[in-house]
Amino acid sequence: MHPPLSHFAFCPRCCARQPDDRPRDANRPFRCSACGFTLYFNAASAVAVLIGRGDGTVLFTRRAKEPARGRLGMPGGFVDAGESAEEALAREVREEVGLEVRELRYVGSHANLYAYAGVTYTTLDLFFTASAADPDVARALDGVESLVWGDPLTIDLEEIAFESMREALRAYRRLRTAG
Repeated sequence: MHPPLSHFAFCPRCCARQPDDRPRDANRPFRCSACGFTLYFNAASAVAVLIGRGDGTVLFTRRAKEPARGRLGMPGGFVDAGESAEEALAREVREEVGLEVRELRYVGSHANLYAYAGVTYTTLDLFFTASAADPDVARALDGVESLVWGDPLTIDLEEIAFESMREALRAYRRLRTAG
């Protein structure tokens, strides 16, 4: 996978062809050699949540699409322009599993790489815990193959789709075993 900068052979403002030997580091902005236009590649914001059930299990989704198709994830997704993290989380949970979340608690954030359609995007993933009024009505909807209620303390981290989610699950485990 390639960082977004590697896809810019021409300036998006003046259309000037860019030198082939320019640095293409993902941590650098695009700077046009002709007009000086600068385009920054900041991390995209994403959210995910561990929704608990009374029996101590939490809801995992089995991903229906790439990246990481077939692996376990957490309900969530990208934050749209103009949304808060909490608004995005509520929307994504409704879209993916049909639940209304409540009692959101922030767990932490982790950087991630999200490979999609030949481009590797950097993301900043914000993780929460939550409850739902009736968690047993959850169903697999948009982008979800199936649902798995699992013990967050023992679920195999190798089954989890993204490194940021594995880190969040480790943090959640530390919180649960400390308190």
